Amino acid sequence: MDSIVSVFGSFVNWDVKSLLLFTAVFILTADYFKNRRSGSFPPGPHALPIVGNLFTIDYKRTHESMTQVELAERYGDVYSLQMGQVWVVVLNRLKVLKEGLVTQGDSLADRPDLPLLLDIAHGQGLIFSSGNTWKQQRRFALSTLKYFGFGKKSLEPIILDEFTHCAKDFNSYKGKPFNPHLTINNVVSNIICSLIFGHRFEYGDEKFKKLMKWFDKGLQIQASIWAQLYNSFPWLMRRLPGPHQTVQHIWDDVKDFIRVEIKEHKQNWDPSDQRDYIDCYLNEIQMGKGQADNTFDEEHLVICAWDLFLAGSETTSTTLRWAFLYMAKYPEIQAKVQTEIDKVIGQSRQPSMDDRTNLPYIDAVLHEIQRMGNIAPLSLPHVTNKEVQLGGYTIPKGVIIIPNLTSVLFDKNEWETPNTFNPGHFLNEEGKFVKPAAFIPFSAGKRVCLGENLAKMELFLFFTSFMQHFTFSMPAGVKPVMDFEFGVTLGPLDYEICVTSR
Repeated sequence: MDSIVSVFGSFVNWDVKSLLLFTAVFILTADYFKNRRSGSFPPGPHALPIVGNLFTIDYKRTHESMTQVELAERYGDVYSLQMGQVWVVVLNRLKVLKEGLVTQGDSLADRPDLPLLLDIAHGQGLIFSSGNTWKQQRRFALSTLKYFGFGKKSLEPIILDEFTHCAKDFNSYKGKPFNPHLTINNVVSNIICSLIFGHRFEYGDEKFKKLMKWFDKGLQIQASIWAQLYNSFPWLMRRLPGPHQTVQHIWDDVKDFIRVEIKEHKQNWDPSDQRDYIDCYLNEIQMGKGQADNTFDEEHLVICAWDLFLAGSETTSTTLRWAFLYMAKYPEIQAKVQTEIDKVIGQSRQPSMDDRTNLPYIDAVLHEIQRMGNIAPLSLPHVTNKEVQLGGYTIPKGVIIIPNLTSVLFDKNEWETPNTFNPGHFLNEEGKFVKPAAFIPFSAGKRVCLGENLAKMELFLFFTSFMQHFTFSMPAGVKPVMDFEFGVTLGPLDYEICVTSR
């Protein structure tokens, strides 16, 4: 009897082992056939089963990982990565990016359905929507914001008035070291807030300060390995705790903030007196009711306002924080900027966009700050909406495309000193401003940054005003640290700076 039990136990034990072995072989085989690619697909590093190349990338320096020897220089300007169960193709250098984003722009105009973003924005809004939704929302946003002065001279007084508020805040430190991060975020945010919400926020507003901190944290998490894991294995990650849950709570809080603004607008909304983007959108909702292809509703308004709010705040404020740091690091360049301002504008009047053509050195410095700051190092992801030919390879429909802007902004074939801060990159022999084709910090093609014109105006007026009134320097004994904190945007590490009135 004991021998029979022993044999049966051994059989059951072996049967369990066989089942586990069969399951493992089945999963690996299925993974292999699912992710097998044809010889015409872009090459890439060897991928591990199931997780692919998820752990190939250094997520604290993702843009550098994608540009350096291990990937771009080994596999070429068009190469592939298997991120979990998702295929990604990375585009490097100007020729390939133009081929993808401009020449093949229609085929790459859509955004991928990334699970984390779908759970947050549900395919709505301006940034991560596609197709008819994106076209309708973008067209409406551009026309409405232009009506309120977006990128036009009529917006100059609002920007310059905001500078006066900031100047008072900076002067309050009386030349002592302070961290300008939150103030600058608030300064820049107030411009887009005036267009969306119809009003600005005081720098001491605790709720708004908290909102600015959420932006920074949210963008960092969305570029981390946690986001990659979520997008690769959403069925698992939705059930596990971690930063991927935190980022959803962050954006939920931001959306709730916007909903409060919308509710207040609705309480005293007058269709004949449209004061801002929200008022115009509420009117569009009413006008579009009953139309078959209408994409305008209140939840869409929340996501669109969130997109504009975030995009109109983060990139420009981050560029200005880099600007302060570069001016402190290169005082001789700062002095030359101030000399040009004193000569052309003087100290008695505020700058104007009309001054720009007469300030070529300032223009060059600003562009070099944007190039070196590399604010959107990997742009935003695209997805092929049909099979395309890129760089001699065949890329099927539904593959995510990453435009590596870093590879263009730091290309040794495009820039004389790619890794050195050099305003001469944007000046010709006569000292006049020139813009090389490789300067594409706002990306290119159909998905080029919607707020490019506003950003250019803000950067010029704010930077020129700061240089007109202040000198920036590091605290005694402190050297500028030019390292970055990686996220969807690339910001400098937090620092303290001394700002003295001229």
